[in-house]
Amino acid sequence: MEDTPVEAEDPADEALVADGDEDTDDVAETALEADAAGTDDDVAEDAADEPAEEEGPVDLLAEFKERLYSQFGDWYVVHTYSGMEKRVKSNLENRVTSLNAEDYIFEVVVPTEEVAEIKNGQRKLVKRTVLPGYVLVRMDLTDESWGVVRHTPSVTGFVGNSHQPVPLSLAEVESMLAPAVEAEVAQTATDAPESQQAKAPKVEFADFVAGDSVMVVDGPFATLHATITEINVDAQRVKALVEIFGRETPVELSFTQIQKV
Repeated sequence: MEDTPVEAEDPADEALVADGDEDTDDVAETALEADAAGTDDDVAEDAADEPAEEEGPVDLLAEFKERLYSQFGDWYVVHTYSGMEKRVKSNLENRVTSLNAEDYIFEVVVPTEEVAEIKNGQRKLVKRTVLPGYVLVRMDLTDESWGVVRHTPSVTGFVGNSHQPVPLSLAEVESMLAPAVEAEVAQTATDAPESQQAKAPKVEFADFVAGDSVMVVDGPFATLHATITEINVDAQRVKALVEIFGRETPVELSFTQIQKV
């Protein structure tokens, strides 16, 4: 029985087979890369289609409190001539700069609030001083800083011991400065849809007369007693005398901030 001769494979054929395999691999890799690219494009498109998350409204009151309780220095009350609060603030800030006192006098504030006034039948918001005749100063108390503040034009002295004044508590400072922040929050809220706006209750009739003694139940003077001197029914506000830092100070309050005692 004759053996059938086995033909040797032609090297050229082997090369063709190898080239075919490599081409197949290249095609497969190209297909995989295309699929991957397509997947990435799909993910990118999906991400683009998704609406961006809106940031929530900034909590201005929380930021204010956090900043207040983390600042350097103590808060002191400076007595000024009535109506000169802004002038004193400007004069003192200029003195701090010119006398290089920035290292121990950090901030000068005239507490303000926004109130509604009705003039000629039109209602408008105006900014008023919360503490007429007073300015708050955040500082480190030293002989130098005391002198810079005390000798500022229109300053009559520190409240309390004139040479060793006692600083306010941070809770007291918060109650005095918060109204301005609350007004800013309220102004921001007016941009919201009407359905989302909180409407302040309106007092249609208030049984108050000049001379009444009332308790302040809201705002920086909460828990203090006041004596009404004038009533504006249209604006729903009263002018009253409140004892602040040992002396009677005229302030304006809304009907909703007071109650009879």
